[in-house]
Amino acid sequence: MNRRFLDFRKNQNPRPAAAALEYDILKPDPPRILATGRGLMADEIVRLAKEHNIPLHEDAMLVEALSRLDVTDYVPRELYAVVAEVLAFVYRLDAGKL
Repeated sequence: MNRRFLDFRKNQNPRPAAAALEYDILKPDPPRILATGRGLMADEIVRLAKEHNIPLHEDAMLVEALSRLDVTDYVPRELYAVVAEVLAFVYRLDAGKL
């Protein structure tokens, strides 16, 4: 085997990933996944969020977990604590405390 080739492939930069969530504080439903994507799709998710002044929060591990779910799925209980941190971040941004 050509060791240099394998080493080269391991050092490739991973494609960016993004996920979008929807949450309505007035409804009893948990947050729902609106979109997930990698590469150009991730770039488009971020672009649309910026265009509509939707707060962005970076958490690669959360995006990885969310990307394994289907669009329109509710966030599973196992991710509630992490998503709650993101929502708290968004609420602080909206309140002007960040």
